[in-house]
Amino acid sequence: MSQELRRAELEKAGLLHPGPGAVTAELFRTGGQFFFAADKVQVKYEMLRAHYVGHVSVVDAAAAHGYSRGGFYLVASAFSEKGMAGLLDERRGRKGPVKLTEEVVSYLRSAPRATSVAALVEEVGERFGISVHRRTVERALKR
Repeated sequence: MSQELRRAELEKAGLLHPGPGAVTAELFRTGGQFFFAADKVQVKYEMLRAHYVGHVSVVDAAAAHGYSRGGFYLVASAFSEKGMAGLLDERRGRKGPVKLTEEVVSYLRSAPRATSVAALVEEVGERFGISVHRRTVERALKR
């Protein structure tokens, strides 16, 4: 696979290293085609390997791979918890509605169509003891 094609695939998958020019580790300079500084997951893995196997200091390993010391510890923690999957970036932001459980959504969907959103907001508050915004209810009904 050519470097251009590899870069395009990494970009499409959201795995492109934000600063490949900052990767100065020897492996990425002299390691041949396999080691690709634009591959964020590979760079993270090699950064951890440099420290844990190669006994390079955290500061030096992070700097050589384009990360800060704090970034190193975040990567190490994610790897420790999830293994290789921890090297993938997690989707940012909320994972979904915080207050709307399946039970609440079912209740909203089972309400008669003629019921106003304002009335549904009030009913959810009374029945489930939670306060929801009218837009939250509207979005739940659209799903």
